[in-house]
Amino acid sequence: MNPQANLIFIISLLLGTTITISSNHWIMAWTGLEINTLAILPLISKSHHPRAIEAATKYFLTQSAASALVLFSSMTNAWYTGQWDITQLTHPTSSLILTSAIAMKLGLVPFHFWFPEVLQGSPLTTGLLLSTIMKLPPIALLYMTSPSLNPALLTTLAILSTALGGWMGLNQTQIRKVLAFSSISHLGWMAIIIVYNPKLTLLNFYLYAMMTATIFLTLNTIKVLKLSTLMTAWTKIPSLNAMLLLTLLSLAGLPPLTGFLPKWLIIQELTKQDMAPAATLISLLSLLSLFFYLRLAYCTTITLPPHTTNHMKQWRTNKSTNIMIAVLTTMSVMLLPISPMILTIV
Repeated sequence: MNPQANLIFIISLLLGTTITISSNHWIMAWTGLEINTLAILPLISKSHHPRAIEAATKYFLTQSAASALVLFSSMTNAWYTGQWDITQLTHPTSSLILTSAIAMKLGLVPFHFWFPEVLQGSPLTTGLLLSTIMKLPPIALLYMTSPSLNPALLTTLAILSTALGGWMGLNQTQIRKVLAFSSISHLGWMAIIIVYNPKLTLLNFYLYAMMTATIFLTLNTIKVLKLSTLMTAWTKIPSLNAMLLLTLLSLAGLPPLTGFLPKWLIIQELTKQDMAPAATLISLLSLLSLFFYLRLAYCTTITLPPHTTNHMKQWRTNKSTNIMIAVLTTMSVMLLPISPMILTIV
């Protein structure tokens, strides 16, 4: 793609995200979401492969439906209350429609079917944008409307997302699909706590985005898309592969790594809210996703290909690792000890 065009699309993406996050009026928030959708479409379909075109089409249709529902929700609320302010979403029907629309935009169960397909059809760098920055505006809208959302509905969506995200990721061999189901599972953790402690949702999102960015950038550096190629990629940059192992375990939420922090805080908050059964259930369901993270980690560093045919080993590259990957990896693995400081900020 032409670098100038690429720059315009990236700037539009940041502009759309900023407009949605900083707006008070529903129409401005909707405008930001639309700019975002239109800016990411060329980035998804830039390879001109039929799968990329299919991914762009699916993405466009689902996001258009979700944006229409956002407009419908805000108009219904304005009709009943006379308020266009985002924080004044008080009508119960409007908040139900908005929850469905945001669930569709984020890829929460049962509106999750588009996300793995779109991620699979996109390049790794676009997949990174879809998994991180494109999730920020809908989560910001949820954050602003959190006092009037329905806790029972969100808890149901969250538990279903964690269950299906873990369950459907078990049998995948394509790494982008595994990361898509991982994203669905993490969104479940964010959705269950948004009504009770919205700041924890944001903290969870920031840490999730940081760890996912690390994994996508690492995979992009070693040029890996499937489990079978991941098995032989350790010869390229062995040190980076070792750090990828730790980042995957951090994304799984194992102590003493960074990913344990949001899960620990969410379970603690749910227990304070007398939701110990929900906390137990979501913790047990996250063991499903732990299995496929361990599978990825095993393929990354611990195993050689199990068959007897001679496998072509990759050449070890002399190029140094990107400084951004180094910083992100360090943060993805080592932030747990400074959690008291993070909590004072939050």
